[in-house]
Amino acid sequence: MHTIERLSAEEFEAGIKDLAGLLVDAVDGGASVGFVTPFGHEEAAAWWRAQQPAVAAGRLLVWACHEEGAMTGTIGLALAGKPNARHRAEIVKLMVHRTARGRGLSRALLAAAEQAALEEGADLLMLDTETGSAAEHVYLTGGWTRYGIVPGYAGSPDGTLQDCSFFYKRLTA
Repeated sequence: MHTIERLSAEEFEAGIKDLAGLLVDAVDGGASVGFVTPFGHEEAAAWWRAQQPAVAAGRLLVWACHEEGAMTGTIGLALAGKPNARHRAEIVKLMVHRTARGRGLSRALLAAAEQAALEEGADLLMLDTETGSAAEHVYLTGGWTRYGIVPGYAGSPDGTLQDCSFFYKRLTA
């Protein structure tokens, strides 16, 4: 059984160690989430700490999935800051620990972020992910529309350039 809760600014700060553990696991597992190896817990925690101002300001909403007291997944929703973009938001850093995959946690985290986007007035969501990855399968089968692939867009943790698929999803109330 899992629970998914949006983290307040205080809960986010208190959860940085666990969020860093998820990020390190993702990079160690080969996920193209913006970092290259070697990548350690301190570097991951520093990245999360750098997100604190956006979380405190409400520009970045972050959820955590917990199972039996352990954080097993997270997702972020970055709200657009420009006046002409208030109708859209970006899904960022959807991560599920390798030991917790295959139980529908990615879809549950996405559902929480999608509902919150609607509540924030954003009915157009965007994201990007490595082409051919397990994450891409989640989006392709979850109602997302791939609108393009950019060759060699981002490096995998070992530095190899990978193609990236860009997706959008139009939400309805």
